[in-house]
Amino acid sequence: MHKSIKFILCGLLLFTTAGTSYGQETEQAADDRPTPNIVIVFTDDQGYADLGCFGATEFETPNIDQMAREGRRFTSFYVSQAVCGASRASLLTGCYANRIGMLGAPSHSARHGINPNEVLIPELCKQQGYRTAMFGKWHLGHHLQSLPLQNGFDEYFGLPYSNDMWPYHPTSKAFPDLPLYEGNEIINPKVTPDDQVFLTTWYTERAVDFIDRNPSNPFFLYVAHSMPHVPLFVSEKFEGKSEQGLYGDVISEIDWSVGEILKALKRNNIDRNTLVIFTSDNGPWLSYGNHAGSAGVLREGKGTSWEGGVREPCVMRWPGQIPAGTECHELAATIDLFPTIADLIGAKLPEHPIDGKNIWPLMSGVEDAQTPHEYYCYYWGNHLHCIRSGPWKLHFPHSYRSLKDHPGKDGTPSEYYQAETDLALYNLDSDLEEQNDVKEQHPEIVQKLKEYAEQARVELGDSAMKVKGSGYRDPARFDGPPSK
Repeated sequence: MHKSIKFILCGLLLFTTAGTSYGQETEQAADDRPTPNIVIVFTDDQGYADLGCFGATEFETPNIDQMAREGRRFTSFYVSQAVCGASRASLLTGCYANRIGMLGAPSHSARHGINPNEVLIPELCKQQGYRTAMFGKWHLGHHLQSLPLQNGFDEYFGLPYSNDMWPYHPTSKAFPDLPLYEGNEIINPKVTPDDQVFLTTWYTERAVDFIDRNPSNPFFLYVAHSMPHVPLFVSEKFEGKSEQGLYGDVISEIDWSVGEILKALKRNNIDRNTLVIFTSDNGPWLSYGNHAGSAGVLREGKGTSWEGGVREPCVMRWPGQIPAGTECHELAATIDLFPTIADLIGAKLPEHPIDGKNIWPLMSGVEDAQTPHEYYCYYWGNHLHCIRSGPWKLHFPHSYRSLKDHPGKDGTPSEYYQAETDLALYNLDSDLEEQNDVKEQHPEIVQKLKEYAEQARVELGDSAMKVKGSGYRDPARFDGPPSK
């Protein structure tokens, strides 16, 4: 934390350290650190408490739990916005989604996509001769210029957007059929329910094959599962296997997928030279009830700036480099992966501004390492909802969706209503549930966070204040339908 806020908070709080090491692994100096392969597994709508190592009780995730025992669990890990497309754009560019105009969840009718001037993680990796592949859900635009092969990936197989954007979903009947892509080509224009049961298996088989074909080449592998986004589908081998029902079955299959990827790394003797990261794009879609996950004690879920919407489970593993069996409680985020990977592989950062920070000290367990973020912004669209520094999170007045009555059941959602919050300050160290507004007790903290928010608005904007940020960059814009 920077000196300015340390001065104000002196005597009021103690910050958590970067984590607790159990001494099973030791870090190496940067000069001795090998250049790793990178694997990112990114799920869809998975809640904070939807892993065994994060508190799940009605289904098991033995492979990801083993990853945590062999690596590091991040308990304060964030996405930039609690919605699919925006979150994915931030992961791959290191930028808040509103900086680059990639908001919401672009549908089949969207006329925008990722700008070709943006630099994505696979393009960083290509600088250093990496092979790059993506299998799964893209959601950064489905016009030809915005597809993965035009943005740094050598291989792509998957869906261009969410699997609910099709006629069979009860709330999305106006959407057209769901296409499946191989590279730039649509190989199946109508992915049916019979096809969807194979998605997790197909993505996994492609990922394993890619690893098997590249044991001697440095590679970046991005596996973006379509699940557990509704509608839920699972293969026969996991159907009916969990106590939780279909949602638990789906998570069990995702855990199997992670296990297959880890086995492929070990089989090819590249396990100790590969950084594997597991996390998700946003919190659970709570209106779907038993077809949604759980945010545990966190407030609200997907589509909100409360902790349940934007705080995600995260596990990172790199034997010999990330200390085994440890936890990091400092703030880190998906936007930080871009500059951290650039540092790890020796790639040059883009000339344009990014928002992520290098979090290798947190990942490698440097003693007393603290978050590199002086403050962190919670946006919804272009509206700055909240700002955080240290344990302090300040909500500005805004509306948000909350469950009206009981959650839905068996794939049919319940209704939301628009709730409101006034200015509110929470200490996340002592009040992770965001229930106790302490702004009256800490006016100096409120003032400092307001000052940080003004800094953010100058650069990133705030629609609530009718401010367009000086650092805003347009997405790509398209006039016609996507090229096939």
